Amino acid sequence: MKALVTGGEGGLGRAMRARLEREGYDVESLDLVRGFDVSDPAAWERVGPVDLACLNAGVLTGELTYENYRRAVSVNVDGIVLGVLQLAQAMRGGAIVATASLAGLTGMPSDPVYSLTKHAVVGFVRSMAPRLAPIHLNAVCPGIADTPMIDQQREVFAAAGFPLLAPDEVAEAMWRAATSEGTGECWFVQPGREPAPFRFPSLPGPRVAGERVGAPPM
Repeated sequence: MKALVTGGEGGLGRAMRARLEREGYDVESLDLVRGFDVSDPAAWERVGPVDLACLNAGVLTGELTYENYRRAVSVNVDGIVLGVLQLAQAMRGGAIVATASLAGLTGMPSDPVYSLTKHAVVGFVRSMAPRLAPIHLNAVCPGIADTPMIDQQREVFAAAGFPLLAPDEVAEAMWRAATSEGTGECWFVQPGREPAPFRFPSLPGPRVAGERVGAPPM
């Protein structure tokens, strides 16, 4: 069995690779430090079929500048969309799991652009999944994990006694999402809780002459 993990050299990526290897997968790490740019369409053209793909690469925005905004969107959004488009052509089944975030389910005032990108991932997964069958497409939405991404804020979290996720916890949630019978699911991951698909509230639908109308023909 073959798998790939983008951002495979980071904290979450290494944990996901280890989790998949324990399941017997031959795992390829696609990471910028190995010369793979997830935002480059040409790079994705060289990616072949796998049984399981973890589209995990992601960055925080940092100072809110145009350059940092474009970088965050290119990695966090383009890296997911380009990966799914390529894998949809290469794979005949299996699973794709995208790493989103709790910031894709709620606001994140400390990094609005990061939240924007993760909301995009959540929306893309939920909307694209029905079109990919028999491939299953799900997302994991972890809270704040103990990885090098939070090094600048580590002391703040420690002083506040705020619990952090271990990378292995996120990797376990990835495995559950990858092996779920569902598709279009977004699994929340929080310390002290069992990961599970997030239950999105239903939207109020339109009414005509006081009667409910079904979903739009889209």
